[in-house]
Amino acid sequence: MSDCQGPAQPEIGIDRKVMFLGSPAAYVERPSRVERIETHFSWVFLTDRHVFKLKKPLRGEDFDFSSLDARRRNAVQEVRLNRRLSSGVYIGVVPLTLEAGSDLAIAGEGVVIDWLVKMVRLPAQRMLDHRLARGDWHRGDIVALADRLARFFSAAPRVAIRPTVYLERLRAECRYSRRALRAGGGPELQHAAQYVARRIEAFIYCRRDLLLQRLVEGRIVEGHGDLRPEHICLGPAPQMIDCLEFRADLRSLDPMDELAFLTMECEKIGARSVGQILFRRYCLRARDFPPPQLMIFYKVMGALVRARIAILHLHESPVRDPGKWPKRAAEYLAIATCAAPHLDR
Repeated sequence: MSDCQGPAQPEIGIDRKVMFLGSPAAYVERPSRVERIETHFSWVFLTDRHVFKLKKPLRGEDFDFSSLDARRRNAVQEVRLNRRLSSGVYIGVVPLTLEAGSDLAIAGEGVVIDWLVKMVRLPAQRMLDHRLARGDWHRGDIVALADRLARFFSAAPRVAIRPTVYLERLRAECRYSRRALRAGGGPELQHAAQYVARRIEAFIYCRRDLLLQRLVEGRIVEGHGDLRPEHICLGPAPQMIDCLEFRADLRSLDPMDELAFLTMECEKIGARSVGQILFRRYCLRARDFPPPQLMIFYKVMGALVRARIAILHLHESPVRDPGKWPKRAAEYLAIATCAAPHLDR
């Protein structure tokens, strides 16, 4: 009996794809230039009017982008989920193709070798990280953001999680972070990570009543999962992009976890008062008033996770800008170390 599996997919390396997508000639719009941004999981290409995202063919704990079909499914999921908090931004999924003569093309007629998420490029000057860095944000912008998030979380699907599963997930984040920073960080980073992880684990053990009360109240929802200033566009109708599309478990969280994470990132930029306005307005609109220790816990946990993500860049091959990632991990661990003592208050 013959084995009819069809032609094998051509093997085109990520470097060639990145080089092609980084050229203005790759795009029908013929942009004046193409900006390239590398994240832990993706390459992002910004033209004058659009954004194209290419997932790296990575595989790790609880995620797998190593196959073409897996990257297609993830791209479809990314568009669907991000349309929840944005309007008219996510255009759709388009193929990257290999044409006759071995040329690459975006949405060509040849063999599909990868998939791209295509978006409208939002104005950089309206992104929250740029506004905070320039100091030209306004209280009304943050109020509008809080109101939008309150509406989103109130309508978001509730997620039922067993208490033991929820607590173990939090402990696992500590283990993953400690392991990553032990493998990739120097002595100072390792020491800071150990200290922070111990404080988090002690809180989970001693104050699990605070964490589990949120489950009892039905507060756990399917949220964004990566709510950072660079993912928020301010305006009359705030737009939020780049959610954590590939881990449903990490999108299943307490809205206060999302807000604490966003506040921590704003503080890192130097805008501490943003978090105060955001929390106050959100709590009033959502009628949710958690104890301060819970918010500190979420902030410390978020900083530890961000330190881990930074240091994991050192495990990539090749490592791009190797001096950048330990410095970034140290910045997040400094935030966590400063806040961790307040968990006992």
